[in-house]
This record gives sequence, structure tokens and C-alpha cells, in this order.
Amino acid sequence: MKASRLAGLLTLGLMATGARAEIVVGVVVPRTGPVAGIGDQVLNGVNAAARDINARGGVNGEAIRLEVQDDACDPKQAVSVANRIAQGRTRLVVGHVCSGASIVASDVYAENGIVMVSPASNSAKLTERGLAGIFRVCGRDDQQGQLSAAIIAERFPGRKVAILHDGAPFGRGLADATKQSLNGRGVAEALFTGITPGERDYTAVITRLKSAGIEVVYYGGYHQEMGTLVRQAAEQAYKAQWIGTSGIATKEFAAIAGPASDGVLMTFNPDPRRHAQARAVVEAFKARGTEPEGFTLYGYTALQVIAGAADAARSPDPKRVEASLKGAPIDTILGRVGFDQKGDITAPGYVVYAWKGGTFEQEP
Repeated sequence: MKASRLAGLLTLGLMATGARAEIVVGVVVPRTGPVAGIGDQVLNGVNAAARDINARGGVNGEAIRLEVQDDACDPKQAVSVANRIAQGRTRLVVGHVCSGASIVASDVYAENGIVMVSPASNSAKLTERGLAGIFRVCGRDDQQGQLSAAIIAERFPGRKVAILHDGAPFGRGLADATKQSLNGRGVAEALFTGITPGERDYTAVITRLKSAGIEVVYYGGYHQEMGTLVRQAAEQAYKAQWIGTSGIATKEFAAIAGPASDGVLMTFNPDPRRHAQARAVVEAFKARGTEPEGFTLYGYTALQVIAGAADAARSPDPKRVEASLKGAPIDTILGRVGFDQKGDITAPGYVVYAWKGGTFEQEP
């Protein structure tokens, strides 16, 4: 059989079975490890976006197919995953979640002409290096630090403040940004120190806070450690105002902290559930029995901007997608959003949330 005839028969076979061309998008999130819960939020959002986009005919007639990878929020594993992606044919990626993982993986992607859109990594370093093809749909830690400093200075004037962090790029970056902004307002913290993540007993840390007369505690890091700190502080009858970051935007924080989570403040991205453009998507999630909390809708948006850019460019070619992302704004569930030349989203950065009854709500 001649090759041309064989190719024709294969094409007819694909048409007969209803198969169509695909755009493969890599999705790299922590499926295991301490922040797997946030990874689940992002993946739920990406899966929903892929479903919705494909139901509307895909991107230029091509269906989106997701290839999901687990980086466990670990930089070494993130590099391994990024290299595996680079050795294949995938050139569009939603990920990573943790800043430390995103920073090292972005080097690999930039070297190999891969477009990456992070739904959750807010370290300024991610985009400040000016790497090609690197974007994010969340805000930056310097923006978050400015808001945290404003909360502390304006709501708790004259109180003794401690700034804690977990030593990782995400947590330390937020702590440094908060300290810098706070000091710029003329407020000096009484204590700035790191803790060891993964510990089960932070009694020594809490004792130190009590002895120093600390009244406001800011923590840069994730929900496991802060949940433990808040719970053990309550067990020791230590009452302070705790302020967390986007790293605790999961109900697992309240599950760990217990009733002591009530009253904890948190800086996080504006709640996308409040956008009129997100109403149908939110209702669809709820109809399936899922509340799209935390980073869920940011995962949705990350895939939405990739698809929107590829659609506008009439191609999934990463260079054309990158140019499209930095060109005209894209319609998303966050409204019409664009990106600056660094790859940062032009949407508003952060707002204040308060925890109560095991969940968090954006303040009016």
C-alpha cells in the first residue's frame, strides 16, 4: 500500500472515530507532600477549565489534553519534572505552585522555549529575572508584604511585633518584604526569626514569644506550621494577633489550628468568586459538590489565559503564545487581564481575609 493512500486512510479513520488534534498542556502541582491540598485546589481548577474549553470546541478546533506531574513542592523534584517535560513535546505548562519549585523549574523552561504560567507562586524573584515565557496569575510577595505591613502598622499601633518565617523562598520572601515595608513605615519589629518547618512541637518558639511580650505575630510560610503554632499557642494560653499569608489559604489550616483559628488574619488574592465573570464557573463547581476555594479559580485562570493566548495567536507555538500573553488583554473569570513585560498579571494584588468557623472570608 502506498504511503499516501495509507495516510489518507488513517485520516479518514480519525474522522470516522471523531478524534481531533490535541494541544498538550503540562500541569505541575504538588500531589504529595505537605502542601498537596493546595495542589489539589489548583488541579481541580485546571481540570474544570479544560472541560469547559473543550466543551466549547477547544482552541482553534484542537482539544486540550492535560499531562499532570507531581513536584511535591520540592525544588529538586521540580527540576526533574521540568527536564522531563523539556525532553518531550509539551511546550505549555500550568505550574508550579511553590515559589522555590517555580524558580528552579523556570530556568529549565526558559532555556527550552516553554511557556509556564504559575497559579500560585508569588516570589518576586520568579519574574524579576526577566526570563522568557514565565508568567503568573497571582500577585507578588512584595505586594503582599506591603499589605501585611499596613495591617500591622494601622490596626495594631504600638504593639510589639514578631516576624517568623520557615526559611523557604516563599515564606522568607514574604517575611523580608513585610519587614522592609514595616520598617519603611517607621515600625521596628521586636523579633525576626526562622522556625524549622515540619516540627510537631513549637513550645520553645511560643515560650520565646511570650517572654518577649509579643502581641502581634506575622508568619511567612504554609498552613501546617502556622496551624500548629496557633493551636499550641492557645494551649499555652498565649493570646496574640496572628497574621498569615496566602500559604494558609486552605481549610486544612483550621483543621490543624482548631477553634484558635478564629480571628486569624490572612493576606490573599482577591476572591475570584466575587467576579461576575466567574459566577457560572462557581455554580458549576458547587453543583458537583465542590467549593472553589483558595487557589482553585487561579488554576482555572492559568489554563484559561494559555488557551486564550493560543486562540488569539491562532497557534499553540510557545513563542506566539508568549507574544499573545504580553499583547492584548484576555477575557478570564477574573475579568479582562493582561501581563506586563516581566510576566506579572495586571489584576489587583492582595486583600485581607479573616478566619472564622473553620473558613476564611474576604473583608468588606
